[in-house]
Amino acid sequence: MRATAVRRTALAASAAALALLATACSSGSSDADGKDEKGAANGSSSAPKTPAKALTAAELEKATLAQGDVKGTKITKAGPADEVPADGVEVNKEACLPVAHALSGVAQEGAVATTKRKVIDEPKTDGEKSLEDAAKGEGADAFKDAFNLTSTFVALSSYEGTAGPDAFAALKKAGADCTGGFTATVAGTPTKVVSMTEEKVTGGDEALAWTLTSESDGATAPVKLVALRKGSSVATFFAFNLAAAGGEDVTFELPTAVVAAQDKKLA
Repeated sequence: MRATAVRRTALAASAAALALLATACSSGSSDADGKDEKGAANGSSSAPKTPAKALTAAELEKATLAQGDVKGTKITKAGPADEVPADGVEVNKEACLPVAHALSGVAQEGAVATTKRKVIDEPKTDGEKSLEDAAKGEGADAFKDAFNLTSTFVALSSYEGTAGPDAFAALKKAGADCTGGFTATVAGTPTKVVSMTEEKVTGGDEALAWTLTSESDGATAPVKLVALRKGSSVATFFAFNLAAAGGEDVTFELPTAVVAAQDKKLA
């Protein structure tokens, strides 16, 4: 396959993932992030008997990932261009709203403070060619090698009282209820998720992970979602790999190094 065909396939397959990443952010908490109390109660959260004290904004900032915390990546703060209103996230199945919120970096009700970071793999090139140059190659291998990069959007929030464990439990229940898929509309852009498959992950007081398959124009793309709770703080990690989204045969795993680094800073 020539490079132009490869790029065309990748653009079609990754449209949903890119749309989510581009809008994977919102500030603080909002009435639109209403906590599903019934869902939280039904979720099996290992909530502490005595609620942990919420980290202040300053404490949360110190506990947030920074450049150098994850080897081989570039870590930057999310900027204004990443921000979308929390009420800009809609779903066709109300039970799936906590998942859509997590994909968009939206904090749940009770959040005291939130920080957001982008963690992007450093390009795996020979140091002489840029990604753009590699993308102009004549074969699929050139594209695969240049774009086998994982981007992870990390949202870390501190919560008051039992709001953190409740938010985690609500997300766990939503993940179980939405294995058959749903449609999320973020900032006016719809994304169809056709399936959610739970993955194994460890860390914090409790952790969850899924592989979601999104669909756009008949092409599918995998994305990863991880949630980690430590005390009253909850971190969500939304990741995608452009080469995998383009249908390339690459290894696209959970962003475990990023999760472990954030877990360590919360310890």
